[in-house]
Amino acid sequence: MGTLATASSAENFEHCFPMERNGKIWLSLHVRSRAKSTSSPPIYTEGDTVSGRVELHFDKPEKIKGITVAIQGGTTAVGQEEIIFLDTTQTVWSPDPKQGKSGEKLQGKHALPFKFVLPKEVTMSLSKNKQAEFKLPPNFSERASPSYIDYKLIVIVKRGLFLANMVLSHYFAYVPLSMPPPPSTLRQMAYRSGTGLIGPDRDRDGWKVAGPAKLAGTLFNVRKVGMECEVREAGELLAFPVRSPIPLFLTIKSDDEQALDILSSPSAVRVFLVRSLANGSDAVDDDAVRRSNNYFVESAGQAVFWSISRDQNSRTLQGELEVKHGVKPSFVFPRFAIRYTIDLLPFVAPGFQSDTMPNGDPVLLSETVTICTTHAPGVVPRSYTPPGYEHPQGGGDYNNSMGLLENGNQRFYHHIR
Repeated sequence: MGTLATASSAENFEHCFPMERNGKIWLSLHVRSRAKSTSSPPIYTEGDTVSGRVELHFDKPEKIKGITVAIQGGTTAVGQEEIIFLDTTQTVWSPDPKQGKSGEKLQGKHALPFKFVLPKEVTMSLSKNKQAEFKLPPNFSERASPSYIDYKLIVIVKRGLFLANMVLSHYFAYVPLSMPPPPSTLRQMAYRSGTGLIGPDRDRDGWKVAGPAKLAGTLFNVRKVGMECEVREAGELLAFPVRSPIPLFLTIKSDDEQALDILSSPSAVRVFLVRSLANGSDAVDDDAVRRSNNYFVESAGQAVFWSISRDQNSRTLQGELEVKHGVKPSFVFPRFAIRYTIDLLPFVAPGFQSDTMPNGDPVLLSETVTICTTHAPGVVPRSYTPPGYEHPQGGGDYNNSMGLLENGNQRFYHHIR
């Protein structure tokens, strides 16, 4: 996604959500948002003003006890009640106190304005005696997900005695603001000028090294081989915006030149952007021991690589991992958190069989990264993938590589990370 504008430019498009009675629209919610068409729900980001109006049309006088508009946000785990973390209500109409408890009769057309300012943070209870501030999380809803985050605009028309209240509700999308720090000076120059990406040998401040990791295996069922791998990822803080490439360099070292040639083939490399979804009471704890019933892992993308240099005992590949549109940003919130890692898995090539890792974990290298909603000001990342190299669709072949099984809607780890 592009850079999110400031709150002052939030009102791009007016949405209308009507409610009919007896074949006629008698109640409608009108609200302005960042969305650009009717096909999208209202969209807001932190600090935005949510403004609009409630319109009513009464064909005949009707007793009304009050009209309110509310903004509500909540998390729901499958099989459990919703936990409300945002609940702000505004009374847009109330009867004259002289009318008493029975309410006041309304007739004709009415337009009732409202305005809310979305907070950047909310206070949440972590335990009986502990509270903490958390940024509002993004809305989240996926098929077979164990948890959901919903935001709603709710209009309630309170009616007279023994009459049910009329409720008009519609969901909206919320996008928190997060951005990575600026890339290194040399990378910014490359982006602006359209020149080649400067690698870690010359731009030492622009790359973080993961590894080395040792990998052993058997070549053609007859010869044991060993090697070392290092992955260099762009940026010291490893934060990347949605809809941008993550630059990578991979170096493989071995005394076996034939093994190097086979395993340095771009098709043999398995590097993934891995999303972990944690729910439950320990979701906010980065170091908690995860269980299969509250920890769900899947690929959010697979890197593509191409060869750039070879020496007698090493091979270097350059690569990119595309953070695709639709990838949710990283966030940590009570009972629900999404985190990301870049994982290097064992190489897959004809004639090579990797040994089982001593701890049973197939991940050779794993580095935590943060996915942001917008890029750093003035920085537009560009792709360096050569023509003819395509990014794998979806999450790539991560499930096959990891040995994940799906049993209904439940995903289980075969190992402890």
